Amino acid sequence: MEKCKLEIACFNLQSVIIAQENGADRVELCANMNEGGTTPDLEITNLAKKELSIDLNVMIRPRGGNFVYSDFEFEQMKLEILAFKKLKVNGFVFGILKEDGSVNKEQNKELVALAHPLSCTFHRAFDVVKDVNQSLESVIECGFKAILTSGQENNVVEGIDVLAELVEKANNRIVIMPGGSLRSTNIELLKEKTKAIFYHSSAITDSRETASGDEVKALKANL
Repeated sequence: MEKCKLEIACFNLQSVIIAQENGADRVELCANMNEGGTTPDLEITNLAKKELSIDLNVMIRPRGGNFVYSDFEFEQMKLEILAFKKLKVNGFVFGILKEDGSVNKEQNKELVALAHPLSCTFHRAFDVVKDVNQSLESVIECGFKAILTSGQENNVVEGIDVLAELVEKANNRIVIMPGGSLRSTNIELLKEKTKAIFYHSSAITDSRETASGDEVKALKANL
């Protein structure tokens, strides 16, 4: 059985260091936690890269809100990918939808090609797509390596059945990564029910935006 891995969503440098020190396998760096994560600052990302020996993925999202972007925002996303590639990050996290709630294959494919050879994760835009099964196939077709999703619910526990179904339907063609209120208290249940191999949590246990080292340890221990 493949060993399960843990990604920690980090919103500041302190969290990046805490994640690594307490056994995380990868960091996803973002800004603006209250917006659900947006593109982080280039300088902070550079500092994070210098601190890390584990992989660093970067969120590419120009703003909070929906996942339908203007031409200007799309150009901005392209420029950000090129800038972060120069910092030697390990991968990108983004997702673009059309007005009708379907995956924007043209734009996503363009960004995946631009990011190459770095891997891309389709983020929680997946939780608002109209047709889950069709969207799964579209995301695979675009060349993404993973989907970060709560199973279209507010949290992973509510979305557990959809997550389990997605893992089965993905059939090792793409990694389904449960994320959304994932904690050390529910990760065992998720692992048992979904059979996913990669899990995503902010490991934040209080009102601050910083990961808890104890929570990262506990998440990892329960995998």
